[in-house]
Amino acid sequence: MRDTLRSPSSPGFWRSPLRGSGFTSVLGLVLLLGVPVLFVTGLLSYAAYNPDLAAVNDKTPGKGLLGLYLFAWPTNPHWLYRLTQGVHVTLGVTLIPVLLAKLWSVLPRLFALPPVRSLAHGLERLSLLLLVGGGLFEFVTGVLNVQLDYLFPGSFYPLHFYGAWVFFAAFLTHAALKTPAALRNVRKMRDGEEGAEGEGELVAPSPEPATVSRRGALWFVGGGSALLFATTVGRGFDGLRPTALLAPHGGAEPGGGPNGFQINKTAAYAGVGAAETSADTWRLVVTGRSGTIRLSRARLDALALHSAALPIACVEGWSTSDQRWRGVRLRDLAALVGHDGDDPPDVFVESLQRHGAFRHAALRANQVADPRSLLALYVNGAPLTPDHGYPARIIVPAAPGVLNTKWVARLTFGRL
Repeated sequence: MRDTLRSPSSPGFWRSPLRGSGFTSVLGLVLLLGVPVLFVTGLLSYAAYNPDLAAVNDKTPGKGLLGLYLFAWPTNPHWLYRLTQGVHVTLGVTLIPVLLAKLWSVLPRLFALPPVRSLAHGLERLSLLLLVGGGLFEFVTGVLNVQLDYLFPGSFYPLHFYGAWVFFAAFLTHAALKTPAALRNVRKMRDGEEGAEGEGELVAPSPEPATVSRRGALWFVGGGSALLFATTVGRGFDGLRPTALLAPHGGAEPGGGPNGFQINKTAAYAGVGAAETSADTWRLVVTGRSGTIRLSRARLDALALHSAALPIACVEGWSTSDQRWRGVRLRDLAALVGHDGDDPPDVFVESLQRHGAFRHAALRANQVADPRSLLALYVNGAPLTPDHGYPARIIVPAAPGVLNTKWVARLTFGRL
């Protein structure tokens, strides 16, 4: 039968001379090293939201046993979330060429007939479906979230969380079955030996003339990953931010001066106007064991102010260097409404923000108790600008940016 009439299930349909078990094994071993790091840092990112604290923080209700690992997110080191989420996003983007090359290398197997030859073979095919589908889903939704392009149905958090568990379970199953053979194939490839395991399933019976060697193709994939790394990693470092060419959402920079560092949402986007943040009208409502008090910006300025050098780090993977914040300690505000300053409770934070997610957030007692946790009034020696949360915002060490609530209107101290 002529090649043009062959179906993808026919061995003659696939004619690339690059496919082979050795080539596939190298790519698989790279993913074997990278995917567990992605999975662990992704789970840490979810834990950083303290989803067991309050319903407003829990973006994945009904997770059941999948949330058994959750723990109270620490405040030390203060750059913890900046590190874990920066690694998660940068590594995920860097591995895209490897994932695509690996899927391309095994395409003939996906179309092999009969689709199921035995019960064991059927289970393996099902695991492959979950592996391929789950991997593509996780990488695509992750990239879309980094760019703030929410084209997928439903909330990103439960979709990405559940998808990660499905993908990683299939990945572990596949790795357990294939890693021993992959290691043997890579050794044979390194030593120039023939006879890689499973070679006949992937090598084209009538390949087209080669224009590049398999080693050259691996270098090409590695070069693509290196390019993505070089044009992504800068989003987490102020001096390298201009190099983040392929990661355009590096955080908007609201002009120059002391407040000229990255933000996600402007005051206009959040629906916060000048009238409600005016010093004449704005009051911070603080509620606790002894009742409720209302504090103007001037009264807050008259309280004991403290400083802390902390970064802003967001789920999209971008972060700033340490900024110098100055304001009232959260534990001191808790003491004003009847809570022991050395042992404060959790706090529920409400914002003036009208549009977008995370208009409210909850912080754990350990976060409130940290002396670096502030209701910030100033940054880098200047008052907050409207886009940075004027008249007051939360800043907490090691917390995701969305928990550092801007345009704070109310603090409610008490067990949540």
